[in-house]
Amino acid sequence: METAHDLEQLDRVLAPSRRSGEPIAFVPTLGNLHEGHMALVERARQVGDQVVASVFVNPTQFAPGEDFAEYPRTLEADRQRLRAAGVDVLFAPGESQVYPDGPDAVTVSVDRATEGLESTVRPHFFTGVATVVTKLLCAVRPDRVVLGKKDYQQWVVVRRLVRNLLLNVAVEAVETVRETDGLAVSSRNQYLSPAERQAAPGLFQGMRSAVEEAFGSGLGPEELADLARERIAAAGLRPEYVAVRRGGDLEPVTDLNGERVVLAAAYLGTTRLIDNLEFGPRPKGLGG
Repeated sequence: METAHDLEQLDRVLAPSRRSGEPIAFVPTLGNLHEGHMALVERARQVGDQVVASVFVNPTQFAPGEDFAEYPRTLEADRQRLRAAGVDVLFAPGESQVYPDGPDAVTVSVDRATEGLESTVRPHFFTGVATVVTKLLCAVRPDRVVLGKKDYQQWVVVRRLVRNLLLNVAVEAVETVRETDGLAVSSRNQYLSPAERQAAPGLFQGMRSAVEEAFGSGLGPEELADLARERIAAAGLRPEYVAVRRGGDLEPVTDLNGERVVLAAAYLGTTRLIDNLEFGPRPKGLGG
């Protein structure tokens, strides 16, 4: 596996693949890698002849008071894990490479898909995400970019920016990787105490049981969200938001007659967890 720390190195490493027309698949990450990231790498290997992963802790998606300074920087461990997973190129740029004229020189914003949900509590977040993803896509110039659905709103935002900026890249989605008890794999899980880790699956379980009941009793989107909020709180978490939107683009809905997704964020102690569950005529992953 080759490692590039700047654009010149990256171009030199990828030049043979670009000349030969080998499909390049790209996995952007903040580092501190876990099994969810490895699922993205696995998918990238399926859809690309050359797999590029980036590790860059992006300052523009952290607001003052958030954990940018404390975010784990584990580049050497990440490098070893990516190499073992079959990644061909690691792009680990410094901040000056990504923001040569400073973080505010050029920004990218995405409307509609960023309304509500995460933006309600983190209004800066998706401008930071959209900006850095656009920059990384311009640097790597992949044929495909692989993202996880665990960060569902982020996936929708990237799809929208790729489509509207006319970027010639396909957006691949990978389903959320979960522990055996249903908890979505996340770097934030490491901050949970043993007691909090016991309660954490209640986030997904609360959404799932509410969706099951909604389909059995004819509830609407708002009633479903309220019920999920109650179930999540009863499991010992502090819900921050719960909402039901249209699957794929997060447009508001007034019924459950189509592809839908319930999205939630909740706290356990000081740790903030997010998750989602897609459902349609029959909820996915509910059996039957």
